[in-house]
Amino acid sequence: MTVDDSTLEKLDPIWEFAGEWAGPVLASVIAIIVGIIFSFLLRAAIRPWKKRLSQQALLVIRKGIVYGVSAIVIITVLQQFGFKFTALLGAAGIAGIAIGFAAQTSLSNMISGLFLIWEKPFQVGDVIIIEDTKGVVESIDLLSMTLRTLDNLSVRFPNETLVKSKLINITKHPIRRFDIYFGVAYRSDPDQVFAVLRRVATENRFVLDEPKPLISFTGFGESELKFKYGVWHEKDDWIPMRNAILTDLKKALEAEGIEIPYPHRVVVTGNSVAEGGG
Repeated sequence: MTVDDSTLEKLDPIWEFAGEWAGPVLASVIAIIVGIIFSFLLRAAIRPWKKRLSQQALLVIRKGIVYGVSAIVIITVLQQFGFKFTALLGAAGIAGIAIGFAAQTSLSNMISGLFLIWEKPFQVGDVIIIEDTKGVVESIDLLSMTLRTLDNLSVRFPNETLVKSKLINITKHPIRRFDIYFGVAYRSDPDQVFAVLRRVATENRFVLDEPKPLISFTGFGESELKFKYGVWHEKDDWIPMRNAILTDLKKALEAEGIEIPYPHRVVVTGNSVAEGGG
């Protein structure tokens, strides 16, 4: 079976197209493979620094490597297909002002992100409060931080907002203090209350022996003697400790006959005096 000249002529454009683009396609494939290998090597090179760098710094460095290598690969591939960056640079002079204004916020967030990495006010996994939002730090990027709230919502905060706002890191330190404010009836003996509070703290398995519990008689209310009771615990025991200490405190006060009162009012009408709740 032979192929006539007309058939070969019809195939000529295909061969010409393949010959024209074979080089750029092959070069692009090589650039992508080299980029993947280079990115893998760079990420492997920072592994020895894993113990010295914070988790957020490692996340930012890894993403910076991916973004940087990806940008280089994309530019290389586009150049192989004849894309002229000189024309783009010429147009950049015209659009530069508009882009500059648009990029101000992003640049501010990037700089703020670098400050956060340097200061390390929190890391991935910490529980923080920012702008009345409480949650677990889920990810930290160059431009923003993602917080997962306790009811499983994701909230994104720009890094600039984090730098400017009041931020509370609940789990930065290994132990925390849980404070309880309560009152007892005026007929109660404060020394007896102190003894009950010390015993409750000693018997609760979640409360630490050191530091010592804070027990303070804070003042006189309208119908109660006011106390502040602070116990120390491991940060991971927050929920079981809170449930246990509140339950133990109520039971201990009731067992000793110490009343947690409801508000009282003394009403004077003419010559009669009436006392009631409300």
